[in-house]
Amino acid sequence: MAIVVLDIPLLDTRQKGRDLTGTFIADLVLQILSYVAQTEREFIRQRQAEGIAVAKERGVKFGRPPKERPPLFDEVKEAWERHEISTREAARRLHVDRRTFLAWVEQ
Repeated sequence: MAIVVLDIPLLDTRQKGRDLTGTFIADLVLQILSYVAQTEREFIRQRQAEGIAVAKERGVKFGRPPKERPPLFDEVKEAWERHEISTREAARRLHVDRRTFLAWVEQ
């Protein structure tokens, strides 16, 4: 596999017949750039986690707001509990996904 940095021709690893020093410098620079990129990514994740923690302390809620239960939920749930309808049928009647119906049942 070759690495080519267009604006830094020194780092073109496709070149054959380079001397040992040139290869060493290219490898060294690539390792440094890799380290800098990894360190920056870790800083970004740390700052993101700190920002989320501050927002949660202020009461910010993340994610999609919970879906409102339709008025027919209790009736459909009772039919489902009596095994008159399947989970899929209960979800279809309420116009929600099967997992949403099951989450509502568990609450």
